[in-house]
Amino acid sequence: MAETHENQILLESGTNEIEIMEFTIDGNLYGINVAKVREILISAPVKHMPHAHPAVEGIFKPRDAVITVVDLPKYLNGESDNKGVKDLFIITNFNKMYIAFRVHSVVRISRISWTDIQKPDKTVSGGAEGVATGIAQCGEDLVTILDFERIVAEIAPETSIQIEEIDSLGPRSRNDQPIWVAEDSILLSKMIETSLRKAGYVNLRMFSNGRELWEALNGIPVSRDLHEDVALIITDIEMPQMDGHRLTKLVKDNHRFNCIPLIIFSSLISEEMRIKGRQLGADEQLTKPEIGHLVDVMDHLLVKAAQAKAGK
Repeated sequence: MAETHENQILLESGTNEIEIMEFTIDGNLYGINVAKVREILISAPVKHMPHAHPAVEGIFKPRDAVITVVDLPKYLNGESDNKGVKDLFIITNFNKMYIAFRVHSVVRISRISWTDIQKPDKTVSGGAEGVATGIAQCGEDLVTILDFERIVAEIAPETSIQIEEIDSLGPRSRNDQPIWVAEDSILLSKMIETSLRKAGYVNLRMFSNGRELWEALNGIPVSRDLHEDVALIITDIEMPQMDGHRLTKLVKDNHRFNCIPLIIFSSLISEEMRIKGRQLGADEQLTKPEIGHLVDVMDHLLVKAAQAKAGK
């Protein structure tokens, strides 16, 4: 089911829409981007793993692959040995990992615009430590969209962005070219900013979604040299208000802005997503943990852009 929906949404480009799979935990509605979901299975016996995070149930092997199981009710509510026979496993794939999340039921799939997803207030989301990345209006229901990247980063920090990767790049010079970054996760935004500054990119402007970045682009006076304000754009895909694919389409379809190198930096990069990003005009597409690779690509694209500008 999930794969069919993913293929359908991938046929469209830059529509600023998302399909949300709604599920319940203790009667509360939560959501996950269908693009992250590979399948739904009836919960199965799980082999316990010693010294694992408290929310990690263990592992199971549905077919040929061993998959880690996260007890989402326990992670969210701190409880947990009350597992029901009707529980389900949502099998996800992002950041090049397969992970199963235990939930109590799956309700439906809703197709909505990213404009229908609002960033939660810090008093609701828990601030920088919160796991609610958005509140979606799905019909008459309000659905809490969980930040699954944030959850996995807490459970297994080694699977997230490793700032230490920058050290392996060797000595680097300061680079004052203006870099704009659209990333809605407070945690990941800080990690990306810290990593890029460590790599010498000190002139950074961070945006919490694609709409903010797009509006800032359009606010640059036509009389100014565009590259004095923005030399390169990095964007996530999943963001409230305007997603990265919609932002990419708007930038690359605009004769004034399409010269700006644009990198999609997302946990959702797969071969299908690469096709979509390529169709939209993205210059590069990278999986989010690969921060060292991101810096290498930035270096290359900025040199290439400078050479193209000099050749005019």
